[in-house]
Amino acid sequence: MTMTLSPEHNGPALGAVLTDDGCTFALVAPRAERVELALVRDDGTTIRNVDMTNDNGTWRAAVRGVVAGQRYGYRVHGEWNPDAGLRANPAKLLVDPYARAVTAGVDYTGPIFDHTAESYYEPDTRDSAQSVPLSVVVADSPAPEPIARRLPLEQCVVYETHVKGFTIMHPSVPEHLRGRYAGLAYPAVIEHLTELGVNAIELLPIHQFVSEPFIMGRGLSNYWGYNTLAYFAPHGAYCSVGTEGDQVQEFKNMVSALHRAGIEVILDVVYNHTCEGSHEGPTLSFRGIDHKGYYRLTDDLRNDYDVTGCGNSVDTGHEEVLDLIHESLRYWVTQMGVDGFRFDLATTLIRDSAHGVDQNHEFKKRLAADPVFDGIKLIAEPWDMGPYGYQVGRWGRGWSEWNDRYRGYMRDYWRSMVHGVNELASRVAGSPDIFDNDERPPSSTINFIDAHDGFCLRDLVSYDGKHNEANGEDNRDGSDDNRSWNCGAEGETDDPGVNALRHRQVRNMLAGLIMSDGTPMFCAGDEMGRTQQGNNNAYCQDNQINWVHWDLLDQWADVFATAKRFIALRRSSPLLQADDYHYRTEVTDADGKGLGRYEMAWMNGYSGEMGEADWNDGGRRLLGKYVSNATDEAFLIWFYSGDQPVEVTTPPVPWGTSYRIVASTADEGELPTEALGPQADFTLPGRTVVAMRVTVPTTRAQVDELEGITTAPADAAQDGPAEQPQQDATAEQTPERTAGSAQDAPAPQ
Repeated sequence: MTMTLSPEHNGPALGAVLTDDGCTFALVAPRAERVELALVRDDGTTIRNVDMTNDNGTWRAAVRGVVAGQRYGYRVHGEWNPDAGLRANPAKLLVDPYARAVTAGVDYTGPIFDHTAESYYEPDTRDSAQSVPLSVVVADSPAPEPIARRLPLEQCVVYETHVKGFTIMHPSVPEHLRGRYAGLAYPAVIEHLTELGVNAIELLPIHQFVSEPFIMGRGLSNYWGYNTLAYFAPHGAYCSVGTEGDQVQEFKNMVSALHRAGIEVILDVVYNHTCEGSHEGPTLSFRGIDHKGYYRLTDDLRNDYDVTGCGNSVDTGHEEVLDLIHESLRYWVTQMGVDGFRFDLATTLIRDSAHGVDQNHEFKKRLAADPVFDGIKLIAEPWDMGPYGYQVGRWGRGWSEWNDRYRGYMRDYWRSMVHGVNELASRVAGSPDIFDNDERPPSSTINFIDAHDGFCLRDLVSYDGKHNEANGEDNRDGSDDNRSWNCGAEGETDDPGVNALRHRQVRNMLAGLIMSDGTPMFCAGDEMGRTQQGNNNAYCQDNQINWVHWDLLDQWADVFATAKRFIALRRSSPLLQADDYHYRTEVTDADGKGLGRYEMAWMNGYSGEMGEADWNDGGRRLLGKYVSNATDEAFLIWFYSGDQPVEVTTPPVPWGTSYRIVASTADEGELPTEALGPQADFTLPGRTVVAMRVTVPTTRAQVDELEGITTAPADAAQDGPAEQPQQDATAEQTPERTAGSAQDAPAPQ
């Protein structure tokens, strides 16, 4: 191939951009004294080095004859002065931060460190070109097919999954597509998602990543992908055909296929740190370009200021770093078609120049002001490891947040390790005590009981403790605060009673999650009994510990059916997809007359609304969540974590004239199938979630007619107003000070 230099390119684009006669390259490196563009052959040898021109800190070159698929890298010359935060070392070939594709692989035995083995502060002058990944020139191509309509988050059910692990063992996916973008787009896979009812998938990191040297030294690899190398490049190993740019088109094809099925694509993105670790780690890109610019440093400038627990923290206090993140996000929306982002350790992104947390940070301002992100889902993991890093509930309008308070409490509730049901009401009402501020909607809380980090649902009911021996750290890694219960046996067992209880508990957790206000999220495989064999930190297990075992689907068909039924119920009614917080506001008819029922109320299971004594009962495990609107729709959801059956009485008129169970986690035959009238008794079995559709009077005249009349048969009650029982005047009622949202109930004990 013949390539010749062309006149300096003055366009604004960074990275590699193909032109009619070649390609322009641009790199921001304000502290560099010289930058070379290295054009590299497929065997890793250099074709030529091209000196770039400095344009006010942006280095540019244009080269004729370059075509798509050309490999390249940068060599940055400058001062080596670790005492000043400067670590330029031209012996290290660097990946372009704006590269849209990257070849796979790091040779961890090669000279990939900028320093010698003897000292972190002495430069290693050996060439790294044969040991590091390379950037790849990619041609522009059309964006994926857009989804017909992006849904608001309250209408979404989010399914967290891993591109490889989800399909690597799928029997219907062709072998060469398993574990790839094309595998996730395969019809049998999409059919499973649509049958289940999920309409948004959240992909664990797919930005090009590499494994950490210490993991590779154990014979393992970084499976989750939270170790980013290139923020514009889809991970090449998830492509079925190659890493010379093919991964870009295959990713786009996957997005198009999911969009055609009505499934949105959310990316888990890791802008808070990079794969280079601390100054002791490898130099693959950012450190060699501008160590002081990309990373937060300690006051002595010699070491990284780490608030992520991963060795380094990206410094969004610098304009060029903000530009990189902003442009990366824009690229994934406009060119790659994604519908949202979940920001890993998001607090790191809003720290100021003094490392303090600033909720008015320029990062948030940029996204709010950019119309590209209108309708795009922005989800924060609202904490990091640094001072004041825990920021749950503080991200404001336009943002949703992972709610670890929900995760922790609901785990405790289903193992009956709680005091009463006060906090249960708050959590299933959308955590208004945390998020009902600044006019934020309930979808601000991303409710989850499990995620990639920690036990999956099956393991939550199968293990009392973690079993991470396979990670090679003597079971010291991973959280000890699992809030799990093994149901009577540690690990796998043949005991039918234990296994039946485990199935029921998984059904309860999924059903309770889906029936909670807020945005539900659960992990791929939870609906079919996926297990990690007790490993609660399986980040380095690229094997059957993490992969979804599709052959479990038949054995766990009861869980799949329950999840499917409750998801369909949630999606059937706006009342179960709240876009605003419900309060104890009286519902009125078309004439403005009160109907004696409320947008939200809490039921005690014997007299109607919860009273002070009910809220203060530390032994209570039963709670009914009642929601209604001004038309004829109402639902009553019973949450019950007690282990023994309990007699439950439906609420009196005017709360409803009939109550029909439309979904439950109970076994067949445990609950009545006919509609129940007001103040009707039924037995609620231990550890059960029950959803009832409620028929309600819709005019004040109907309420007046019904009040004071004796009970009508249940069969008549289901068809409309009839003779109904008079409300017990002595029944304990919720005081007027309470509202439908749990924040107005007595404080948790």
